[in-house]
Amino acid sequence: MTVSKTAEKSSEKAGDATKGRKDAPEGHGQGSAEALQLGELSEQLGYVLKRAQLKVFENFLRCMASLQLTPAQFSVLLLVEKNPGRNQTEIASTLGILRPNFVALLDNLESRDLCARIRSTNDRRSHILVLTDKGKAVLSRAKKLVATKHESRLNELLGQANREALIEMLSKIANEF
Repeated sequence: MTVSKTAEKSSEKAGDATKGRKDAPEGHGQGSAEALQLGELSEQLGYVLKRAQLKVFENFLRCMASLQLTPAQFSVLLLVEKNPGRNQTEIASTLGILRPNFVALLDNLESRDLCARIRSTNDRRSHILVLTDKGKAVLSRAKKLVATKHESRLNELLGQANREALIEMLSKIANEF
């Protein structure tokens, strides 16, 4: 299929005009003035979960912008705090993070002086993870931000009973599916 340069440029301009707008229909800029029809996709649990997860992560990142923490980094810091002396394999496995990705994540946290890897005295091939003093301070601030900005927004949206029910349902899927 051949696309003329003129048509391509006008489509790009239309897309640029609405890019980033919350009210911009999905698919705008592809020659469509209205939102795409999702059909059965809107009833697929996996699709709806993924869309919700993306929105939750976007909000988390906005709340954590001042600390520059991702959801994965925050999760690692929380687990290291609650499980001192555990090795990096255990932490990665609990969070479902692949080894190469976890090593890169730890490299980032270490370069920011938020945590440290210490060779295990029980198994010299293994490293245990500890929070640094700076890591403890950042985690403390992060917990406050999550509670007051991120989780409170979710609580406002869902209400306490629905929040608890959703956690229970999602935990069931995570543990039994």
